[in-house]
Amino acid sequence: MEPMQHPSRSAPAEHRWPVVVAVLVALSLYALLPDEVFGPQRFIVVAAGLALLVPLIIVNPHRLTRQTPATRRLAIGFAIGLVVANQVTLVLLIVQLIGGAQDAPSLLRAALQVWVANVIGFTILYWEVDRGGPVSRTMEAREALPPADFRFPQDEDHDAVTEVAARSSARNDWTPRFVDYFYSSLSNTMAFSATDAMPLSPRFKLLMGLQAFGGFLILALVIARSVNILSP
Repeated sequence: MEPMQHPSRSAPAEHRWPVVVAVLVALSLYALLPDEVFGPQRFIVVAAGLALLVPLIIVNPHRLTRQTPATRRLAIGFAIGLVVANQVTLVLLIVQLIGGAQDAPSLLRAALQVWVANVIGFTILYWEVDRGGPVSRTMEAREALPPADFRFPQDEDHDAVTEVAARSSARNDWTPRFVDYFYSSLSNTMAFSATDAMPLSPRFKLLMGLQAFGGFLILALVIARSVNILSP
């Protein structure tokens, strides 16, 4: 029996496939990291990621409408695992630089791969945690949702001009989707600060701070050092 959306809600349930594509991109980036820098242990992350992704696809193969306590814990654990794996990979990359590694092209490529994987990992974590996750955000009554971790512009645009208010949460039952969290994650990594979505909870402020710090390390230390190695 198909789960029922609360009568007060009209937002369509999210598709499963945008996040699946993002996960596969992140895992592919891990698999393609330079072997001389990270070795074969990176494939453990890839195998674990694929194994955890399978049951999540089985539960919601197309649209995200079903959720149990077990699948909820699995989804959050999967997102946390991606973020932790990326932070460990970032540390390994810095250790390689401190150790005097001279393969600048590989280091530059690895820095870009880790940076992109960092954006994806935090995107998935934000998407899974905010307001109870993707299933709750569209299936449950707004009054039953946990307090929001992010405040998006659409959450307060109901009193703007007509064409702007038409997309607001209050008038159109707008709810943040994967692309919204992706943009927030991408812009936070590039600007080292929140842009469109403002963190409301302490946990999201800490997560965004950790993400921005990781992006800063990659850009200010890893890439700078690699370019220095390339210099004559």
